[in-house]
Amino acid sequence: MTSDEQRTVHRGCNLCEASCGLTIEVRGSEVLSIRGDADDPMSQGYVCPKGIALQDLQTDPDRLRTPVRRRDDGTFEPIGWDEALDLVADGLTRIRDRDGGEAISFYLGNPITHGWAPVTLVPLLMDALDVKARYSAASVDQQPQHLLSYLLYGSPLLLPVPDIDRTDLLLVVGGNPVVSNGSIMTAPDMRRRISDLQGRGGRVVVVDPRRSETADVADEHIAIRPGTDVWLLAAMLTTLQEEGLVRPGRASGWVDGLQQVLDAVRPVTAERAAAVTGVPAETIRRLAVELGTARRAAVYGRLGVTQSVFGTPAYWLVHALNIATGRLDEVGGVMFSTPAFDLPVIGARTTDLIGYDRWRSRVRGIPEFSAELPVATLADEILTPGTGQLRALVLYAGNPVLSAPDGTRLEQALQDLELCVAVDYYVTESTRHAHVILPPTSPLERDEFDVVFPAVSVHNWVRWSPAAVPAPEGSMSDADILLALLARVWRRTPKTRRTAAVREKAFRGLFPKRFVDLGLRAGPHGARKGRSGLTLAKVMRAEHGLDLGPLVRQLPQRLMTERHRIPLAHPAVLADWPRVLAALEELEAGRSDGRDLLLIGRRHLRSNNSWMHNSARLTKGRNRFTVQMHPDDAAARGLADGDTAVISTDVGSIEVPVEVTDRLMPGVVSVPHGYGHDRAGTPTGWRHASSLGGASVNDITDTQRIDPLSGNAAVQAVPVTVSRA
Repeated sequence: MTSDEQRTVHRGCNLCEASCGLTIEVRGSEVLSIRGDADDPMSQGYVCPKGIALQDLQTDPDRLRTPVRRRDDGTFEPIGWDEALDLVADGLTRIRDRDGGEAISFYLGNPITHGWAPVTLVPLLMDALDVKARYSAASVDQQPQHLLSYLLYGSPLLLPVPDIDRTDLLLVVGGNPVVSNGSIMTAPDMRRRISDLQGRGGRVVVVDPRRSETADVADEHIAIRPGTDVWLLAAMLTTLQEEGLVRPGRASGWVDGLQQVLDAVRPVTAERAAAVTGVPAETIRRLAVELGTARRAAVYGRLGVTQSVFGTPAYWLVHALNIATGRLDEVGGVMFSTPAFDLPVIGARTTDLIGYDRWRSRVRGIPEFSAELPVATLADEILTPGTGQLRALVLYAGNPVLSAPDGTRLEQALQDLELCVAVDYYVTESTRHAHVILPPTSPLERDEFDVVFPAVSVHNWVRWSPAAVPAPEGSMSDADILLALLARVWRRTPKTRRTAAVREKAFRGLFPKRFVDLGLRAGPHGARKGRSGLTLAKVMRAEHGLDLGPLVRQLPQRLMTERHRIPLAHPAVLADWPRVLAALEELEAGRSDGRDLLLIGRRHLRSNNSWMHNSARLTKGRNRFTVQMHPDDAAARGLADGDTAVISTDVGSIEVPVEVTDRLMPGVVSVPHGYGHDRAGTPTGWRHASSLGGASVNDITDTQRIDPLSGNAAVQAVPVTVSRA
């Protein structure tokens, strides 16, 4: 085939967890069109607007194609790859040799989970630099889920997901899967899946302060006061006890401590929960009875649950409800995937990162988890002098200035670093503080293999994604960048200097294809001696991916805890429970900080945090950066549609256009995150995003508001005041 002939490439979209199949028409290095792959076993032709917009990222004139170095005046100049990589390796090893590895850290953004290279190679680079702790977007999002999976099931990567394609009742608490297409539940085309569920006589119930897009297609929407999910879930457990509906089934053979959990929640009755949640007691009881008596049912919780000061105890009760009603590891309940590349097992065998509270953060004493500290304390560790002060940071595919709490202070902290390095496509609000930016090839310019999301998929599948277009000459993929940095660090480290060349050659021969093939052969579907099964060659021949079947029972053998048992009454969580009960008493007594509204976020289908805001295709149309308010709340403050409101906390204030809507319950306001691209000092190079206007809602969120067990930022249910500008 000549370079100007048109061809078709089938691969996966790696912009969000849905991992939809794509059909891409290309000619040479030009992408002609992108559409959903009708033969993909998971997405079946579905694709959201973000997948189509991969074409915009490919051609974006603002995307960096070569490394750049920051000048003294804040502008950037192009430099060659060897010079850039040497600058980074020299700087990182200099700081390590002078101050120790604890003076260096990494901030990892969500996109790292969409490719094999960062997930696999960043831990190796951390080890080579003696890095003690990393930070990531997970601690603004989902860390309670990972922590509980570690405490209960033995691995932060063993995450049960609803068997949505076979359930009869799906209870969604604080999630919007129609927009996210899952979110720690890989399930492309959730709208179709919900329709299929309803078509077989099932029901979907959504508990959310806002009538979300998922609530629009659900059978029932129950409005709840933000941040109170923990008491709703506890009262449901209490009701199950009262109604004699605690029936753990098979789980009783490998779950310890269920009765202790039931005893702990007993003080939280439906009446007490009703008073603080705004959900009537009779509704709470009915929900519990429906959950306990449905033939097949699953409870699914997400950001509304995890992004609160009670993130871990609240999500613990999601597990407890599924276990108490016999839904764990049962068809139509919550189950574990059987990924072809078994990331939980491979991760446990190849790293020593997994653990909890083995040490604590230097400044605030927050427990580490899997060698990670919460981003809520990142600025503290940079700005506070003393032994162990962070002096170097690698920003990998993340924009924490817009996504982490108190972004203004974090931005100040980034300016204080001796060395800041970014691996990113753009000069963003965060990477503009980098001394060197290393831009990888685009997603369409490299082969990919998804090692993460099959582990949280509602159906088992595997896919190899070939590059759609050739990478430009002289460019480097994520894997190329990380392997080149590893080799340079090895050469600058006395204990690895002599073996650096051998190590580099071995790693380049191993990654990615040999590595993936070994993982597939060792996995649950793999070809091993005397058994046919998966190999990389077989997966690569299946251009649309392979359907590996529905979720299957795997417990207790799948558990990675001691004796393959689930310690549901885990001491760490039980020790935190008195805090939950004390807060309930505070609310019952009417004590508050005087702020009369609670702030929540919201997600849009066309938005992917901040980094796809430079696509005109995704951002055209009406302004989505608004504060949504209930008509009663707006009227009480003299506000109308289109007015500008000032939203204030103790941290700061932002101005936001008003959108009056009855989609929110009274007392709640909603602002999306990821905006504020026109903040002072951001260089041109993020041009379309900068024209969107808006402000960063995380400039008014507080780093002190965290879930103390996981360290997850509590960016939901934030007390605010709203007034006319």
